[in-house]
Amino acid sequence: MEMETAPPRLGFRKNLRPAVVPGDATYLISEQGVTAVEGAAMAALAPLLDGSRDLAELTRETRGLLSPGQLGSLLGQLAEANLVAGFAPAPPASGAAAAQSDATSAFWESAGLNGVRAGAELSAGRVRLLTVASGEDHRAARDAFRAAGLRLAEADESDGHTLTVVLCEDYLSPVLADIDAAQRRAGRPWLLAKPYGVEPWIGPFFEPHESACWHCLAHRLRHHRTAHSYVGEALGLSAPVTPPRAHIPASRACALQLLALQAAAWLGGFRDARQSAVWTLDSLRGEGRHHPVERRPQCPACGDPTLVAARVRQPVTLVSRPKVATGGGHRSLSGREMLQRYEHLVGEVTGVVRLLQRDPRCPDDLNAFVSGSNPALRGNGVRTLHSALRSHSAGKGVTELDAKVGALCEALERYSGTFQGDEARVPGRYAELGEAAVHPNSCQLYDERQFAGRREWNALHSPFQFVCDPFDESAVLDWTPVWSLTERRHRLLPTAMLYFATPQHTGAPVFARADSNGNAAGSSLEDAILQGFLELVERDAVALWWYNRTRQPQVDPESFGEEWICRMRASYAALGREFWVLDLTSDLGIPVMCALSRRTGRTGGGPGGGDDGAGGSGGREDIVFGFGCHLDPALALRRALTEMTQMLPAVLDTELSFEDPVFRDWCIRRRVADQHYLAPDPEAAVLQAGDYTYTPRADLREDVSDAVTLLRRRGMDMLVLDQTRPDLGIPVVKVIVPGLRHFWARFAPGRLFDVPVRLGRLDRPTDYNSLNPIPVFV
Repeated sequence: MEMETAPPRLGFRKNLRPAVVPGDATYLISEQGVTAVEGAAMAALAPLLDGSRDLAELTRETRGLLSPGQLGSLLGQLAEANLVAGFAPAPPASGAAAAQSDATSAFWESAGLNGVRAGAELSAGRVRLLTVASGEDHRAARDAFRAAGLRLAEADESDGHTLTVVLCEDYLSPVLADIDAAQRRAGRPWLLAKPYGVEPWIGPFFEPHESACWHCLAHRLRHHRTAHSYVGEALGLSAPVTPPRAHIPASRACALQLLALQAAAWLGGFRDARQSAVWTLDSLRGEGRHHPVERRPQCPACGDPTLVAARVRQPVTLVSRPKVATGGGHRSLSGREMLQRYEHLVGEVTGVVRLLQRDPRCPDDLNAFVSGSNPALRGNGVRTLHSALRSHSAGKGVTELDAKVGALCEALERYSGTFQGDEARVPGRYAELGEAAVHPNSCQLYDERQFAGRREWNALHSPFQFVCDPFDESAVLDWTPVWSLTERRHRLLPTAMLYFATPQHTGAPVFARADSNGNAAGSSLEDAILQGFLELVERDAVALWWYNRTRQPQVDPESFGEEWICRMRASYAALGREFWVLDLTSDLGIPVMCALSRRTGRTGGGPGGGDDGAGGSGGREDIVFGFGCHLDPALALRRALTEMTQMLPAVLDTELSFEDPVFRDWCIRRRVADQHYLAPDPEAAVLQAGDYTYTPRADLREDVSDAVTLLRRRGMDMLVLDQTRPDLGIPVVKVIVPGLRHFWARFAPGRLFDVPVRLGRLDRPTDYNSLNPIPVFV
């Protein structure tokens, strides 16, 4: 015989306190706010909804005040608004016990849960506690969890628990990989925490097959801890060096109790997106932040590690991309759309970009942003991470939005171009790979004399100016496919020339080394390819001018009719500086410009070649410059001027920037009077906006196709490597055009010597020993 179930008692949820204001409304007060319910019917019913009456009793006690229909309608509205609930009849309890029970129910109901059910699930749940630390830590955690009312499973119980909680001193501890694998095999959730230090970490909850895994998190953490990893590797350790512990009894107890609270909430059934994040707590300032942990589709543990290589082995197919006019150039998305789509990748713990902020050294009316360290410098020791002018990714623009988006994209571009282990690679010898292999000498373009003197050169110059070892065609090394847009087939280039920080055996020859030339992120693949190509054209033109030290025509910026240029000139004048623009356009015919500025200590004047009236300490000019290239000459000018502004903070705050000896020497000793190629050609007419020809096109694919055609006519090949990372989504490419010059010191025969003569800038090629001894250093 089945026992009859008592009808539920109806009442306001335990997290609500009713207050009837006669003639006004019934107010339901909770920690989340106040809800007002108007009407005399509600005022009559509210005192009865204390959870002690079932529907029949409510009907009897409201007779004469409410009809059964009115009562049912009102209760239905309250239930739909989640303001009332049904409670099972409970045995009588003392005042203290009843208050505690109500408080517990109120807690769970504030979370949107059924208080009775959540309490039951918490009571039934068991926590398996693991500590990758000392026995003392384990005991302290067990005491904290028990004090919080959590039931603990014994250490040897593998199945009798609901949740595993793992305590560690470092989220990159190698032991965590084994724990993650075991939890995924068992299909059991686990919670990771570091409840020590000034900034304890709690979370995320890892749910096998549902959320990111530990490897997804560890990948991002390693990205931000290159200095720690470098020290650990240098000492032969399997993990980064961890800092000493820093806590007091109160801070550790607080962290352990907060950890117990998170575990209890999970066991009670509470679910929130932030449980998939790392929660960092500033114990001194009482601040907390959540850092999302996203699943990496290419994760080798929980995803498909073949995704990146498979993309590279596919042909690069161009599609129609209508242009959207933006401040930074022709794109297929606006700057605002780019920021909205990718700003979530910024984060100091789990983001790809550690920071995105204005350069604090830059004047308020000029725009330059920085966005984290430059991975092109990795592998050269900790000091080099902070010692070079290019030690950070950065962005520039006429507007703050343009600069911010530029800095974000550059950081994502460099991250995507950094070796991560899942790249497409083909081991082999150049001599055995056939005509698909591209000889690295055709791209790196070192002169034989540079190879001969490379040890002395490398010891005196920054890592950017590194001269590789002579290429050994019989050496076995990794090669990566790149797509020829010109020939519509795959070619092969050394992997180390395409990805930053490609592993090299200690002491082995360095035949190839990646740099950022031709790397670009964009709003689409076509956008990225175009930007990468334009950078190659720009740096080639800069090399032709800089190393041959030719005099170039001046450009009149004001002739382009851009009002911001006048504001910019006034801002520079207020800093005691002047600026001017040179035309560097090469035989390729795509506009390339260089904007230069020097300190004068006065306003007005110009950059005349014989003018040595610069003011300041000892006549120091602190010359800065920036380059710009675009099919649209107005955008080439914009890019040059804004890139010059990006370099400006380095000379406004010299204490941070003068560790680079070449740059220090440049700022202290070099002047326009003795570097004549920096001043305009006095015999050439000043170029106006109308002197440039430009045919606008509405589609980015057309611009890329025209670029391929241009190169084909000159016997050049456009190679593209798609470096897009599945976990980011932003299109990133590396564009390579063998034969075009980098603006680093690369002095092999070819364009560097031939084109200036062909353009009439020089009567004969510059002698090798007469090339500019100062390498481009920006």
